[in-house]
Amino acid sequence: MRSAKLNPLLGLLALACLALPANVFADDDPHLTVMVWNVQRGANNFDQGPEKALRVIKESGADVVLLQESYDINGDRPKLGAWLAEQLGWSSYQGDSAHLCVLTKLDIEKTFYHHAWHGVGALLTDEAGRSFVAYSIWLDYRAYTPYALRDNPALTDDELLAHETEKSSRYKQIKALLAYIKEQGHLNLDVPLLVGGDFNCPSHLDWTEEAEQSRPFVRDLPLPVSKAVVKTGLIDAYREVHPDPIKEPGITWSPLYRINKQGKPETADRIDRLYIKQPADPTEPLLVPDKAMVLPEELEDNDIPQAQRLFPSDHSAVVIRLRWETKDKP
Repeated sequence: MRSAKLNPLLGLLALACLALPANVFADDDPHLTVMVWNVQRGANNFDQGPEKALRVIKESGADVVLLQESYDINGDRPKLGAWLAEQLGWSSYQGDSAHLCVLTKLDIEKTFYHHAWHGVGALLTDEAGRSFVAYSIWLDYRAYTPYALRDNPALTDDELLAHETEKSSRYKQIKALLAYIKEQGHLNLDVPLLVGGDFNCPSHLDWTEEAEQSRPFVRDLPLPVSKAVVKTGLIDAYREVHPDPIKEPGITWSPLYRINKQGKPETADRIDRLYIKQPADPTEPLLVPDKAMVLPEELEDNDIPQAQRLFPSDHSAVVIRLRWETKDKP
């Protein structure tokens, strides 16, 4: 260990990965389990990476996986999402996207294509005939705000916020995605809407005044990307289950890295998220989040080479259990 100053960050990362295992999700309850996961470079940087990704998905109990970085698998196999679907006996939709994929055991009734890099979606229906729309999304990774704060704590609030609105395209991209979703009529559906993926920025629900006092590399800021999403009526599923960002930070960046090449500590942020909007008609079936966790549950030893890691990504996977509820019609 380079310095005792790293202890709070490492402890926070470990806390983020301690969660109830997926097998506590009761099989006799009507529910839907959704995973949001950026599988680094199609898992190609890991020995038997696709097979490791397959194991993670199987053990999670997911019904739907919103994938990012579903690239071609090294060798003669197809893109990761298509290969996973074949192995699982599921369906997938990636279309012409470079890396976004909706992977599911449910029926894909219709597909939606916003942008090769930023958004694809599908209308899914389960065996009971309940439907919902799900999008896999990704935003610009450049000008990462937590790194800017770590490297220069003297930056003003406005200078930090400029990393979201001017120095990167994240804010522009989320507004374009939300505009597309609105044009498709998906903000006023009679079925739930799910939007999940790698936002490459923290949430205003995590960067609070209390968090600033207890965590490194955090400041109380009105972060514009997450605020734009919730302004449309979507809710943050993880924060709905775990409202306290101090007790349950839900860190997804990064289970792979602790210290960068310059010897600086990695930041710890929840940049992979799932948002939900309920049907416009409240008497239609709702999807209510009641369990939430991140995988892996325990961090691997930092001395293990990347290729040999069991968890094949630099992003943790978010796993959310959603309970189907129906209110009585008046």
